[in-house]
Amino acid sequence: MAHLHPVHSRCENGQMVAVHPSSDTAPGAADQRRFTGLLPHRMLRWRRPVWWQELAIIAFGYWLYSMGRNAVPEQAEVAERHAVSVQHLQDVLHLNFEASLNHFVARNEWLAQVMDYYYASLHFVITIGVMVWLFRRRPHVYRGARTVLVASTLLGLLGFYLYPLAPPRLMDGSTYVDTLAKFHTWGSLASPSIASHSNQYAAMPSLHIAWALWCGIAIFCCAWRTWVRVLGLLYPIGTLTVIIGTANHFVIDAVGGAIVVTLAFGIQRLMSGHGAYDPPLDAPDFFLDDPRPAAANGHRPAQPDAPAGGEPSTLTS
Repeated sequence: MAHLHPVHSRCENGQMVAVHPSSDTAPGAADQRRFTGLLPHRMLRWRRPVWWQELAIIAFGYWLYSMGRNAVPEQAEVAERHAVSVQHLQDVLHLNFEASLNHFVARNEWLAQVMDYYYASLHFVITIGVMVWLFRRRPHVYRGARTVLVASTLLGLLGFYLYPLAPPRLMDGSTYVDTLAKFHTWGSLASPSIASHSNQYAAMPSLHIAWALWCGIAIFCCAWRTWVRVLGLLYPIGTLTVIIGTANHFVIDAVGGAIVVTLAFGIQRLMSGHGAYDPPLDAPDFFLDDPRPAAANGHRPAQPDAPAGGEPSTLTS
């Protein structure tokens, strides 16, 4: 009787793809050599996310984010010095196009208003929307993706503490235009009621960019339709344009945000032993919602749990 090899699976373009070990590999040898993560095995086993647990985690995470961000002392003088240093570094690196973009935005009120409300709202709306979508439609990879988002946020809070930085719009003596204050954007950090309760010098790294990259990568990796995946890639680019055009961040802040999300993906892999968008090995093999039409012969692609030869496959944890 033929030996049944374990089937590994991963998420590609929104579907579960089976990866079968070669027949000449000793059973279990690949799993023994494979790094399985630092967390205990029982914490890495597949289980479907529970909505109330995830709501509690998100609520606690947002509370921690708000408290941590605002608990960092607003060292205005230090933050101003850091801003001057960052501006000087960008001038040396010829990344000094920010003022030109900011002035263009400030001269066009409709554009400034759109960007201001984009900055004030989509940062949370899109991120929460992607989390809900992953929870409902991509439960295989939800926990790994959520871990990356949480790690990104915690690393960002550490950056706020270690390197307080004034955004360009708050630099004394600069030519940057604070579009949030000029056009009185509702709900923005420039509103007195909000500014008094928010750390204005938490600019490095840019969590707007970190979260936008997280959303874009999640959409690109797990969405089916090409136009949706393209929108996922465009979202971080749009966010970068907004944070610079409104003078809320330097370009180097955005680089810091990209570094943070890269480190967060590394932390997730170190903890679990697999990528954020690779489901646990013991996750059930079933196709995610595939909107593509059936092939010309009227059949969809073979499901991962039906390998060639007709033998049932097994999944190991």
